[in-house]
Amino acid sequence: MSWRLKSRLHKQSPPTRTNMEVWLMISVVVPIYNGETDLPDLINCLKAQTYPAEEVEYLLVDNKSSDRTLAIIQAVEEESRHDTCSTIIIKLLTENKIQSSYAARNTGIRASKGDIIAFTDADCRPQPEWLETLIRPFADRDVGIVAGEILPIPGKTLWEQHAAIENTLSQKHTLAHSFCPYGQTANLAIRREILIEVGLFRPYLTTGGDADLCWRILRETSYKLEFAEGAIVHHRHRSSFQQLQSQWRRYGESNRYLHQLYGVDLMRELTVGEYIYRVARWLLKELPIASPKAIAGKANLAELFNTPIGLCNVWARSRGQREAKLPEKAKEIELMRSP
Repeated sequence: MSWRLKSRLHKQSPPTRTNMEVWLMISVVVPIYNGETDLPDLINCLKAQTYPAEEVEYLLVDNKSSDRTLAIIQAVEEESRHDTCSTIIIKLLTENKIQSSYAARNTGIRASKGDIIAFTDADCRPQPEWLETLIRPFADRDVGIVAGEILPIPGKTLWEQHAAIENTLSQKHTLAHSFCPYGQTANLAIRREILIEVGLFRPYLTTGGDADLCWRILRETSYKLEFAEGAIVHHRHRSSFQQLQSQWRRYGESNRYLHQLYGVDLMRELTVGEYIYRVARWLLKELPIASPKAIAGKANLAELFNTPIGLCNVWARSRGQREAKLPEKAKEIELMRSP
């Protein structure tokens, strides 16, 4: 059977304490690099989870941060350890050898105790029923991976609003990948036993590691991937043009790395003529239609400039794909071992 056919997408309604007979032990792994701005909101979201607190451990992995990330996590860990009123278990881990979110996730996995390993990021805001809904599909023993949905945190800048219009980080994009579906680690859960079987993330990979791990699982095992659309995390989009371009350049680098690892098709680059045509179409057709709406307050600047921003993103992705080269060490797969 093709691994593509093993992936099944459907909506999940949140579980309740009356219809969920067994609470699995969950380890939530969060890699963090210079996350002092995001940590307070993230921790509040973790404290608000409706999944039984005694069945969850939150492993926050500092990845060589240079800000107050380490001190903030230390304080919260101390609170969760000694305060009898603390509602959640938070553990501080560090990954100081390799500057990579995948190496940091591996550190969290190796220290974890859960039957299910769930992943999110520091700039995400998991909704209260996130874990309950994300874990529910694992009642089916054939399910090995569950991806939840990623929605934008409302942003104020032009660049954040553009990403929200495009729904850039929605799992629906990656789950529809033409080669093989995968879920992004901003909202993903995997059975622990599978990681023992196929290995962990490639620690020296800097982008594309979520696709790589999901593809190894779907190609090498009989487990299925499911989409729990109701398991929602809100994600903070890039707030500046430079950050947005860096993000799209990494998408291009990911294309190149996955091409070298799996032979997947590279994204076709637009010709100069295609860029000119799209800009001309925007100026002559789209802009005259959108401008009156913007003046009337029925459209924002992101809608007005959606096409040129999108073309800049395509150019950045093309550049990343063209210039990237997979390092030899990035081919290494780390195996499960004791911390």
